Amino acid sequence: MQRTRWTGAGFLASALLLTSCTSGPAGVDVKQNSKATLELWTRTTPGGPGEQGALKLTKAFEKATGHKVKVTAIFDDFETKLQQRAAQKNLPDLVMNDVTQLGAMNSQGLLREIDLSKIKNSKDLIAQGLASGKSLDGKQYALPYSAQASALLLRKDWRQKLKLDIPKTWDDFTAMAKAFTTQDPDGDGKQNTSGLAAPLSTKRGYASWYFSNFLWAAGGDFLTETGKGTYKPAMTSNESVRAMQWFRDLGCRDKSVQPGSVTMDTPPTNEAFEAGKAGMFVVGPYLLPRFDASLGKEKYEVVPMPKGPKDATVLAEGGSVYLMAGSENQAGQDAFVDFAISAQGQKVAMEGDTGFVVQLPVNKTVNITQVRPDPRWQTYADVYRDSGRYAPSIPNWTPVRQATADTVNALMADCGLDLRTKLTELDKQLAGILQEQGIAAS
Repeated sequence: MQRTRWTGAGFLASALLLTSCTSGPAGVDVKQNSKATLELWTRTTPGGPGEQGALKLTKAFEKATGHKVKVTAIFDDFETKLQQRAAQKNLPDLVMNDVTQLGAMNSQGLLREIDLSKIKNSKDLIAQGLASGKSLDGKQYALPYSAQASALLLRKDWRQKLKLDIPKTWDDFTAMAKAFTTQDPDGDGKQNTSGLAAPLSTKRGYASWYFSNFLWAAGGDFLTETGKGTYKPAMTSNESVRAMQWFRDLGCRDKSVQPGSVTMDTPPTNEAFEAGKAGMFVVGPYLLPRFDASLGKEKYEVVPMPKGPKDATVLAEGGSVYLMAGSENQAGQDAFVDFAISAQGQKVAMEGDTGFVVQLPVNKTVNITQVRPDPRWQTYADVYRDSGRYAPSIPNWTPVRQATADTVNALMADCGLDLRTKLTELDKQLAGILQEQGIAAS
């Protein structure tokens, strides 16, 4: 489906080189055809359950509205291929991608603003989900279709063997991590278990991604918003330093984090938990089907994260629907995102044991137990609503996440490094990143 004229400021076709400018009313001059087939790109493995879930959702949408959709699943080089299509002025109509891609795509002028008055079901979105689709200027450029948040997975059999209660505070968390490390919870007569499974590799910023669950619960932050879309570094605040010191002590002082964590991303960390090498794991709900099959549903439990020095805030993530610039069927775009966030669309997209594209519903009228009676999913849904927090929609979150991951990784890998010195260096690096993106506080 060819587009005739596409307009969007800030686009650099050669790479994801982002600027702080935002797009104008992209695609407003494209001749409209409400019967044109919608092209949907979804960032998932072709032929996998994610693609099957997207096909199931679009089939239900087609039946409900009469609009036609062509689904393309892409995982490898998704952003590069999107850039190529942008250079051809032939973007897909719709993109289902990570919520953290909002700043990047909006900065390049790839998106059109969403008029919420045309999306009737937007009134039913959970507040932080709706806010996750707003740019720094407060305009709506995406709507969430799926959410996830972090909760604590515990080896229930280990906890009961050692007669421990579910942790409610950081002190309880520390005590359990120590006990799982030193008190032979698996009963094999060896000290070969660890308290916490943690992916602390620098790859794709995993160390920062994981640490955010503890940083925010302590009242710390990577960046602090100073008003009017500007930010300043916050990793040397007292709260951030306290969080980093506490987390570092788990590994350096207590030896309660699984060996090799600083070189591990999620696949080997998942394996460490399911193989009985660690008894605690902070992670989203997407691993429940895997661990039920590999570890056994009866051996572990899902509980909310214990309260930190401030509260129990955890990382919220998920997928968003983006309406791409230059579409000749804007009415179809609006209809699709409206259906995806509706109670009907959410329920359809949650159905099934594997081929589902909605982890947790973003529509507050949807009771997850109506689709998944397993109470562990309700626990996750409650955590998301009560304690979930998204990363800010700055022009490019990736360098912030990567810089903080490098520092967290270094402090966990080398227990001799001076913590305050490294965090001071990090804040200087973050200040430079904010300056480059044009959002540094004056």
